[in-house]
Amino acid sequence: MEREDWESAMKMPLGVVPAGTGNGMAKSLLDTVGQPCTALCAVLAIIRGHKRSLDVATILQGEARFYSVLMLAWGLVADIDIESERFRWMGSARMDFYALLRIFHLRTYNGHVYFVPAPGYEAFGDKLRRQNVECSGDFCTLGPNNELPIKIQQHGYRQSIVNLQNLKWRKIDGPFVSVWLHNVPWGSEDTMAAPDAKFADGYLDLIIMRTCSKLSLLALMIELNNGNHVKSPDVLYLKVKAFILEPGSQTADPSKEGIIDSDGEVLARGKGTYKCKQKTLMTYDRLQITVDQGLATLFSPI
Repeated sequence: MEREDWESAMKMPLGVVPAGTGNGMAKSLLDTVGQPCTALCAVLAIIRGHKRSLDVATILQGEARFYSVLMLAWGLVADIDIESERFRWMGSARMDFYALLRIFHLRTYNGHVYFVPAPGYEAFGDKLRRQNVECSGDFCTLGPNNELPIKIQQHGYRQSIVNLQNLKWRKIDGPFVSVWLHNVPWGSEDTMAAPDAKFADGYLDLIIMRTCSKLSLLALMIELNNGNHVKSPDVLYLKVKAFILEPGSQTADPSKEGIIDSDGEVLARGKGTYKCKQKTLMTYDRLQITVDQGLATLFSPI
């Protein structure tokens, strides 16, 4: 497909009607005009025909790719989202119940994250001492001093114009309680995960929790309904253009790993996780995320 045809297909407007457990995208759209997150309000917005652009993130791992419009989570948030499935009979209360369970039996995960910060966020993370980038075809190798080379895939979706070759990468080391990437403000109807997120600013909002006491974490979870959790000193909140996740094992039990979740779907399950024998699109290993600005179009209340 030619680039012009591909872009035309991606611009076909999509209507979002809340009919699931979280409904983060519908909530984000309707909240812009103060409307309740109901199917009626969503359908009326589609009928009116107003449109807005939406960034699309591409998650890459070798030849495997997944297009994401809502979020990616690893650690506490992913564990709550996926492992609470066993309590689906509780309805939406399953999330709150399992969040408490996971906080009282808190896990932390080894790992590393690399990211290209948006302008104004360059102070976050550690600057790699040297960034030698060598490219061949669609792959580049980032070789910081005294560290293993990082393989970067040049493009997200196949017709992307995003070029990662000359961008400056930074790094944050674990252990982590949670790593959460968001494309829109609301993760669910009662979770404002990324209060500064925009639909089409060309960046993803990154929310990181590293070490945190259980009491502080309980207070943070309470603040999720209004977005004030990002003001906590236990939370790093920034915007990124590209991101690499290197997930590791649980710090307390190296024989067990974690879950990587995107838009409510399991991308990868590590060793010893819930339903770990089920086949997934990606392996529990390094993956890369890039974002293309305004690639999709949504029907919107305004």
